Amino acid sequence: MPDDMSRADAAYSAYDRTTSRWGRITMLMVLVIALAAPLYLVFFSGLQLAFGELLTAFLAVAAVFGLIWVIEPLTYYPVLGPAAMYQAFMIGNIANKLVPSAIVAQQAIDAKPGTRRAELAAVMAICGAALVHLVSLLVLVGLLGTWLVSALPDSVVEVARLYIFPAIIGAVVVQLVSYAKQPRITVIALATAAVVQLGLVPVLGEQFGNFATAVVVFGTVALAWVLRDRRAERGTATSVSASADQPPQQ
Repeated sequence: MPDDMSRADAAYSAYDRTTSRWGRITMLMVLVIALAAPLYLVFFSGLQLAFGELLTAFLAVAAVFGLIWVIEPLTYYPVLGPAAMYQAFMIGNIANKLVPSAIVAQQAIDAKPGTRRAELAAVMAICGAALVHLVSLLVLVGLLGTWLVSALPDSVVEVARLYIFPAIIGAVVVQLVSYAKQPRITVIALATAAVVQLGLVPVLGEQFGNFATAVVVFGTVALAWVLRDRRAERGTATSVSASADQPPQQ
């Protein structure tokens, strides 16, 4: 048994080193490719874009999405683990496709988040989700393409446009709530989002609406800390202290 454990540890260490090395390399390659088109437009297209215009455009985007650049990696890492993080940020559609796939896979094999078992389940789930995505794109977009959209009645297209995406996001939210099992924080998050989106945004206008997501995130974090279950914290601290005071078993 110890030999099996040491072999498993060595194999996982090799797997971790390989995925980390190639994850960094492929992410840098994608970064270069992603920046190639904007850099071409700036330096070689003759558009004569001023630095001030570029900075203004960047700040406008950063004001809306900058918080997500930090929050998303911090939020997804405990669920996905390092190897799946490289996969997820390379593929995209993390919140509405890859994270739910990873959660379903982990729940199916009863893997606890943060363990090697959960990390490997997330990697395999993302591979499966990406494969299904590519095959569906090949068939529905590559082969059928605009013919499928033109063959559908306008009423069906309108219903799909209005309801399918909200239905998918709603199912994902319910799945995440079931996975997190934090009813207190869930209620706080829903109440904060309702107050900000339905109460403050209509009153304060579009400029405030650009920062509404950030306000909801920070507000939820602050309220969740202020309204946390202090009795449960004291109970956990007491249990840890009692365990530390017990003499070690021979």
